[in-house]
Amino acid sequence: MTILAGVAGRPIAHSLSPLIHTTWIKTAELDAEYRAFGPEDGAGFAALVTDGRAGRLRGLNVTAPFKELALALADDASATARKCGSANLLLFQDGRVWAESTDGAGLIGALAEQAPELDVRGQSVVLLGAGGAARAAVAALKAAGADVGVLNRTRARAEALTADLGVTVVEARALNEAALVINALSVPPDIEVSRLRDDAVLMDMTYRPLLTPFLLQGRSRGLTTVDGLAMLIGQARPSFRVIFGIEPPPIDVRTEALTALGEAP
Repeated sequence: MTILAGVAGRPIAHSLSPLIHTTWIKTAELDAEYRAFGPEDGAGFAALVTDGRAGRLRGLNVTAPFKELALALADDASATARKCGSANLLLFQDGRVWAESTDGAGLIGALAEQAPELDVRGQSVVLLGAGGAARAAVAALKAAGADVGVLNRTRARAEALTADLGVTVVEARALNEAALVINALSVPPDIEVSRLRDDAVLMDMTYRPLLTPFLLQGRSRGLTTVDGLAMLIGQARPSFRVIFGIEPPPIDVRTEALTALGEAP
């Protein structure tokens, strides 16, 4: 029987997850299909989870705006997902739903790949945003020993995140001392890159375009930048392992993704 899995979010047409997972599926010669699902709302997402409970889905990656709902609908969750307060991966087995968060692992992997000289231990990190991906990032960075601050336009949402994860809400002036600034917003952040440290690292979780205005501003100052595609691939690897029970084949999916984005490898 063909294994069915996929990614759910809204909007979803832009997602490169189907390309990445399908490339691995074909290379591994699995009898499987990985689709994009775009539920209209929370009820539509809950219906997908019901399909999973009924055995019609093996696994589901989850993106905005359903990550917190994904955790709430699960029967069991990893310690990482519970700490994050959100999940980007659901696994369906025997009518039950297990939740995991691989976003944090993807973020740490992206930093190691594209900013290898950065050691976040004891360093000031500012995260822009307070959604599900931001929660996973905060949890991973705090576990890595970083001094994490959250800056969000809606302060109440930032306070809810920081209360859950034991970090602090910061003001814009905290950016001036940050060794790492991460944009977890869906829009370009309104910050003055010229005021950042000369050795600051900038990361953007968005990958369309690959070099966002935020990253381009950083590069114009000679700063190290980390793109969202590296994080996407980094979180996809453990997701593939959980859903399909094998390691992703050792092939260059980044080049495939760059081609789909219309970017030069």
